[in-house]
Amino acid sequence: MGHWFYINIVEPGKLPLFLALGSFVLTFLITRTITRMIRAGKGPFRNVSGAGGVHIHHVVPGVVLTIVGGFGAVATGREGVAPCVFAVVFGMGAGLVLDEFALILHLDDVYWSDDGRKSVEVVVLTASLVMLTLAGFSPLGVNELTSDERENRAAFVLSLVVNFLFVLVALFKGKFRMAVVGTLVPFVAIVGALRLARPGSLWARKAYAKRPKARARAGLRAFHHDKRWNKAVRRFQDVVGGFQERASR
Repeated sequence: MGHWFYINIVEPGKLPLFLALGSFVLTFLITRTITRMIRAGKGPFRNVSGAGGVHIHHVVPGVVLTIVGGFGAVATGREGVAPCVFAVVFGMGAGLVLDEFALILHLDDVYWSDDGRKSVEVVVLTASLVMLTLAGFSPLGVNELTSDERENRAAFVLSLVVNFLFVLVALFKGKFRMAVVGTLVPFVAIVGALRLARPGSLWARKAYAKRPKARARAGLRAFHHDKRWNKAVRRFQDVVGGFQERASR
């Protein structure tokens, strides 16, 4: 295990990214645990208020830690212990910020509402992308090119452009998750681009405007997909985010 860790993480210079991911996930889980305890009135933790009784959300220290970690990492370069320390600081800040992503998005305290589920979704998506990066995946399929193709500038640029177009099509078709993951795994973007667009997406409004059969098929496919997966996704979000606990009180 130690040899594998050195060969795949330390030697390629991925240790700061590994530490940032670990502190990001750990901070998110600890924060969710504390907020659930505060909501339930258990433990020693309490909400923090500033001058005038204003509730200070943890996104505030999260922004500070993200700025310190980011600028610190840029300033210290890649050698020594400092990049690892700042990577941990950055991961902690990112965990605090993205835990309240839904509040930033809606500019409202939706932490325990259905809209607050977006925070859990963004955290899971971010952690997944970082893990793919740690595993060696490069943006837009660069990792799939041979050494000869990398040296051939035309082939290199063409590969980037084609894969980027697949990502854009998937995004326009309302396949946000597939588009994001597809930036690192082009096959996912290709699947998202080739499948029917989700109802209400930009692609569906433009391409299916005069094609009622295509609109009907797209709506039926989206219905069956959501029926199959939404329940499992919501159960996972309930376990991680504590939304079910909130609804039961």
